[in-house]
Amino acid sequence: MVTSKLQSLYPWKGKTLAVDGGNLNYLDEGPQGGEVILAVHGNPTWSFYWRRLVTTYADRYRVVVPDHIGCGLSDKPQDWPYQLAGHRDNLVALIEHLDLQNVTLVVHDWGGAIGMAAAAKLPDRIKRLVITNTAAFRSLAIPASIASCRIPVFGSLAVRGLNGFARVATWRATAVGLSPEVRDGLLMPYDSWANRIATLRFVEDIPLKPAHPSYAALTEAEDGLAQFRDRPMLICWGDDDFCFTPAFRKEWQERFPDAEVHAWPDVGHYVMEDAPDRLVEKLDDFLARHPLDLG
Repeated sequence: MVTSKLQSLYPWKGKTLAVDGGNLNYLDEGPQGGEVILAVHGNPTWSFYWRRLVTTYADRYRVVVPDHIGCGLSDKPQDWPYQLAGHRDNLVALIEHLDLQNVTLVVHDWGGAIGMAAAAKLPDRIKRLVITNTAAFRSLAIPASIASCRIPVFGSLAVRGLNGFARVATWRATAVGLSPEVRDGLLMPYDSWANRIATLRFVEDIPLKPAHPSYAALTEAEDGLAQFRDRPMLICWGDDDFCFTPAFRKEWQERFPDAEVHAWPDVGHYVMEDAPDRLVEKLDDFLARHPLDLG
């Protein structure tokens, strides 16, 4: 439940869908017919991260923003696998349940792998792509600080015991800093050992080797990227990102040479916190220049 202190920033009452792992919370705002903006968050954020998209576009678009199982206001089971395939299948279930068509898919962080993996299962529904500081392809690049969270025992104590991953992100993932209200909003769902399970499991689920249980699902998502080369793509990137560095942006550009790209050296990993006005401005223009034929 969103506290009264945060309701001014996050005033919406979400809906739930029963999926594998429990009840998945999601926002579904705006007109039910027509075009859809589907925004997919990463770790350790939640639908709160995409609040500006809801306030900006819900008068014209159907804006759908899920919380992955273990995140935000969704259930946080302690014995669920928390692997890419499960998150992908849950997103596919939500898209099919809501019968989302004419989708502009917006992704960030782990939302890139999850969102593009789901898109590969339902390609005809995805009409435009917005990529921000994420990956949906294999890479061996992992910051030492994140790799340390995968160390047995230490990782659990640091991430689940001290909330180290989410707390550190509130200053390390931003180049301009967060207000106390926004910081508290991002951290709100992750207030106990039990409620931080997904924060740790996402880190553990980074597939660096073929033997990893999510390697095959990530490879499948990567292989599915090529089918979207004919879709309009907007890449908005915070180049001051310790995790998804400009090298990841350049790989997106190599894979999608026709994409529209905006790289901002003064913006960190949390693009929607550091530069929401810039991203919305570019997205407005992108949507206007790539109208959909709904006839």
